[in-house]
Amino acid sequence: MHISDGVLSTPVAVGTTAITAATIAYSVKGMTEEEIPKTSLMAGAFFAVSLISIPVGPSTIHPLFSGLLGVMLGRRAPLAIFVGLLLQAVLFQHGGLTTLGANTMMLSIPALISHKIFCRMTDKSVFLRGALVGALSVTITVGLLIVLLFLTDPRFGEGFMSVINILIVGHIPLVLIEALVTASALQLIQKAKPAMLVTE
Repeated sequence: MHISDGVLSTPVAVGTTAITAATIAYSVKGMTEEEIPKTSLMAGAFFAVSLISIPVGPSTIHPLFSGLLGVMLGRRAPLAIFVGLLLQAVLFQHGGLTTLGANTMMLSIPALISHKIFCRMTDKSVFLRGALVGALSVTITVGLLIVLLFLTDPRFGEGFMSVINILIVGHIPLVLIEALVTASALQLIQKAKPAMLVTE
């Protein structure tokens, strides 16, 4: 999802940018040359897929796949997300530069959580774990978006047809779609090339 320039208050934009800077530093630390091709490939895939967007209030609904990125890249996922979002903002005006930190944070945190969950639930099938992280990553992202909007202006949550309620309802189909697609993709990767999955 992309939050446009001017939506978030200055303190929220600055705070999320600081969190994202720390997350990117964590993501880049210790990165090896061998990790660059896969990270670049996933950044390109994320860039292309998440260009598909439907405007909903101050944000958009589009494929996220942060759960898939998290499982595939581990701690490198925030770097791929940041690069994809930066290129979208500069080349296509999707999102914004002042909200780049917020947009990156909203996807990076679910990606890192998804990776931890996927790696720890080794007693479950890859399909089940993939479905869980696919659904959970969207849910966490929407939750973070709601928090940022509410911190900016509580009026985003006022009324039955509030922006926040519309965003929640609008993302319910995406939760189901990403659960199925992530599960299927990871199951296929696990069978074809299991070495591509980051397990630590």
